[in-house]
Amino acid sequence: MSRLNWRKSTFSEEASSCVYITAARNGKIRLRESDDPHIILTTTPAALQFLIRAAKAGAFDRIQES
Repeated sequence: MSRLNWRKSTFSEEASSCVYITAARNGKIRLRESDDPHIILTTTPAALQFLIRAAKAGAFDRIQES
């Protein structure tokens, strides 16, 4: 497996929890969180774009932990 070029937002502080993102050769998008980097989520560009647009529109603003 080739090494992936993980990137994080330039808005993230160095010591804070960050989400990293990379694109795999098969076109899938992979995401991981800095506190648990061995857990990797895989998605499509379209699904990630939908999630980002929904978050920006406030779709998750009222979600509460149970």
